[in-house]
Amino acid sequence: MKKITGLLLSFIILVACEAPEKDNPFFSEYTTPFGVPPFHLIENTHFLPAFKEGIVEQEAEIDAIINNPEPPTFENTIAALDYSGMLINRVSLVFYNYLSANTSDELQKIAEEVAPMMSAHSDNINLNMDLFARIQAVHAQKDQLALNEEQEMLLDETYKSFVRNGAALPEEKQERFREINQELSTLTLQFSQNVLDDVNTWKMFIDNEEDLAGLPRSAREAAAEAAAAAEREGEWKFTLQNPSVMPFLSYADNRDLREKVNLAYISRGNFDNENNNQQIINRIIELRIERSQMLGQEHYAEFALQTRMAGDIETVKTFLMELWEPALQIAHEEADMLQEQIYADGFDFDLKFWDWRYYAERVRKEKFDIDEGEISEYFEINNVRDGIFMIVEKLWGLQFIQREDVPVYHPDATAWEVLEADGTHLGILYMDMHPRASKRGGAWMSSYRRQFIDQDGRFVHPVVTIVCNFTAPTAGQPALLTFDEMRTFFHEFGHALHGLMANTHYIGLSGTSVPWDFVELPSQVMENWARHPDVLKMFAVHYETGETIPDELIERIMASGNFNQGFATVEFLASAHLDVEYHTLTSYEPFTIEEFEKQVMQKYNMMDEIYFRHGSTHFMHIFPLAYSAGYYSYIWAGVLDADAFEAFVETGDLFHQETAQRFREEILERGGTRDAMEMYVNFRGHEPDIEPLLRQRGLIR
Repeated sequence: MKKITGLLLSFIILVACEAPEKDNPFFSEYTTPFGVPPFHLIENTHFLPAFKEGIVEQEAEIDAIINNPEPPTFENTIAALDYSGMLINRVSLVFYNYLSANTSDELQKIAEEVAPMMSAHSDNINLNMDLFARIQAVHAQKDQLALNEEQEMLLDETYKSFVRNGAALPEEKQERFREINQELSTLTLQFSQNVLDDVNTWKMFIDNEEDLAGLPRSAREAAAEAAAAAEREGEWKFTLQNPSVMPFLSYADNRDLREKVNLAYISRGNFDNENNNQQIINRIIELRIERSQMLGQEHYAEFALQTRMAGDIETVKTFLMELWEPALQIAHEEADMLQEQIYADGFDFDLKFWDWRYYAERVRKEKFDIDEGEISEYFEINNVRDGIFMIVEKLWGLQFIQREDVPVYHPDATAWEVLEADGTHLGILYMDMHPRASKRGGAWMSSYRRQFIDQDGRFVHPVVTIVCNFTAPTAGQPALLTFDEMRTFFHEFGHALHGLMANTHYIGLSGTSVPWDFVELPSQVMENWARHPDVLKMFAVHYETGETIPDELIERIMASGNFNQGFATVEFLASAHLDVEYHTLTSYEPFTIEEFEKQVMQKYNMMDEIYFRHGSTHFMHIFPLAYSAGYYSYIWAGVLDADAFEAFVETGDLFHQETAQRFREEILERGGTRDAMEMYVNFRGHEPDIEPLLRQRGLIR
């Protein structure tokens, strides 16, 4: 009896230890305004227990689906699976957003533990033969089920997802499949952390003011403040953050320092330290080849393109080459022009990639009287934000109200309630605009909650975030955006609209759940309004005088619009080619990054004066993120967005209500509920034409 009592007491203690913590905010319904995550209550210690409990909870939900005595139906199998895992989804969205936008050593250690755990959990679902048998049974009878369009798409996507994730593999291969997934999850996480660590570690202090010659006042002030914060008063600190690097490469007269900064910038993830990504890339490629071939594909690109608009690698290669040849020709002409400027300045050195941006700015100023510093004075960040609000209101009637009562995840972030034209609630938008050590580089949109209709029939409103690394304010002036930063703001806002305007039943098809070469359409189409002369005059005002941007400055900006487009297009396409070359490898042999990149450059007759926009060791899009074998998507979507904007231009009204409403209903609201090309044709009336993009970039004359 004593033994039984002891065992029972041990069991009770064990259960008590494993029970969800009552004060863990993930374990109860959020009581915050609009049900946003209670960031003020979330502590790092809450994540791991929430992940573990979320896994247990979803495993129970999967068991309930499998053990349902009723025959498999759409509702008891496909819909039930889509609704499963709400807790794991809730904690994952917060955790991975934190990891990108507000990371720490502690969070990174948690991520190292969570990555294999989540990979195993995903495999336990995707490789569950009993669950797949039910999905197969429903899929086999889909023509007799009288499903609506969205239900049929969810069924097809669920079935294909399971097949792509190994469910159809013979049992003897599934263990190896799991091992590959586990290792990839760890490697991709380490890749990201290595890049961030290099960005945060590298710094260059300047103590001689003469070495700042050419830099605009804003760049000097930002560098001085950064040095002071590092207790190096009287010096200037430069980092590998874009708002620090790009002004230096564009304006600093000191060529040796430009070379130093640019070489460091392209060497992120490739320094001679513990953060080097060379071996990680080798292993990722090796595993992706093995995994793809286990699924019956020749290479990873064949696997990845099954779910994209392009469909196959030959279509992608043909598309890229259509752009590559004219872009390369124009880039050579631009290089000759920059070399002439070097000679005109009395130098005899050959143009190098660390010279390009500097001499492009020199020629741009001389040719078009364009000064980026002058332009940025009309793009104070709050004015740009309000301009975006105004444009979106003109197009769709949306209103944006800043909410001080909504918790934020970092003091730099702001929260906005988004309202429909009639005042009804649409969603919550967070914006987080400037660099910090806890934030990875670049700009992106994500969600803390995606839109869907829950099992009780309630419409769940989205909670969306956009995160950027724009030029920060200084003591001397507010945050003044470059023209490119202004366009990036519009771009990310377009992604946000895609999430905010989602209007689907199932979470698995909501918002940005579309093919990767379609997802950039809503973002890139917004850039067309950003650079249109009529629209610029609506929001671009001088930050000190309030003067509207002058017509003659707009004319100079427009006249210079295609200047340096050869460089910009070649730089981008070079990285797209690099992505394709990695992911069309059919066998693995160890390689060095330098040699691999050199071979790609030689294959495409690439210019030495231009480097890849994203070199291998910091190519975040294709190694840790989802653009692997898909970096081409940005310029593919460029064809879509240029053609889509023509729909507005053709009406003679950039805010044409009927066209805007059609874009909302056929694109923004639909998520992944319909084939991407079908959605586009329903909006536009025909398939996209490449000519508008070629005209935009000056690639046809």
